[in-house]
Amino acid sequence: MKKLCTLIIASLVFSCHASRLPKLTLDTSAVTVSGVSSGAYMASQLHIAHSDWVKGAGLIAGGPYYCAQNSLMTALAQCVNKRESADDLQQINQQLSQWQQQGKVAKLSHLSSSKVWLLHGSEDEKIHAAVTNDLVKQYQQWLPSTQLHYVDDKPFAHHFPTLNIGSDCRQSESPFLGLCQYDAAGKMLSFMLADINAPTGKATGNVYQVSQQVVADTAAAGLAKNGYVYVPKDCASGKQCQLHISFHGCNQNAEAVGRSYVDGVGLNRWADSNHLVVLYPQTTSSNINPFNPQGCWDWWGYTNQDYATNAGLQTKAVVSLVESLTK
Repeated sequence: MKKLCTLIIASLVFSCHASRLPKLTLDTSAVTVSGVSSGAYMASQLHIAHSDWVKGAGLIAGGPYYCAQNSLMTALAQCVNKRESADDLQQINQQLSQWQQQGKVAKLSHLSSSKVWLLHGSEDEKIHAAVTNDLVKQYQQWLPSTQLHYVDDKPFAHHFPTLNIGSDCRQSESPFLGLCQYDAAGKMLSFMLADINAPTGKATGNVYQVSQQVVADTAAAGLAKNGYVYVPKDCASGKQCQLHISFHGCNQNAEAVGRSYVDGVGLNRWADSNHLVVLYPQTTSSNINPFNPQGCWDWWGYTNQDYATNAGLQTKAVVSLVESLTK
């Protein structure tokens, strides 16, 4: 993951209509991630499992790492819109320590070099404020205060806030983009990345499909057939670029909202001016085996009991997608 490589991938793996993903030169030694709702849980899981090369996270309406502790009942009681009791962060830390010894998560000391930006809207009725507050408390254990920024004073509902796209900022409705005159994508990237340039007025790169089931193979549990990758023009021409991975929320996958998340959250125009390729993995909705009708990322254990670690199927699948960009 820390090696600078050149990408040459066949059209079987990457395609967007008739176009083939261009050759890319990617430095993946300092990947950043982001996500909203279940996507925030997933982004945090990837960050903690692989903090040796994931160096920044932007988390909107998320909760503590391993909050559900492999139980849907715990997830519903503790980790979304209610809190029946306080999270036992000490117990989660004990589990993390065990996983660290087993090599299932990177050494927690790596987190000290990360930057984390978090947001919880005061009008959010889907995720209780105390849930996100506990996520902040977790990161405060591992990061210097100057590398952690928490926004909790904005009247936003449960969605990804944007400058000029989406529905009423105080309402949570599909495709869960809030027209809040607030550039959450830019705020998080500006905090995570050094010497960031101002965004372009409009994204000018191209979106390509990635065949997730082909790339991830047996690890692709709960993933859609295709995901997306946004490539700015300078990255397509061979310039050295970095990678950002963005995870949609529940009911926000492409099956539900098309490319609204990919095109609407605002990351792409910042990517254009900052040599940043953006990977948008996609889940699929399922009513049986696994039961995931809202197309959420696995943050409670519907794929396997190791879901929060580097042995989790979806984490392994995303790593495979990243590695396919550097082979």
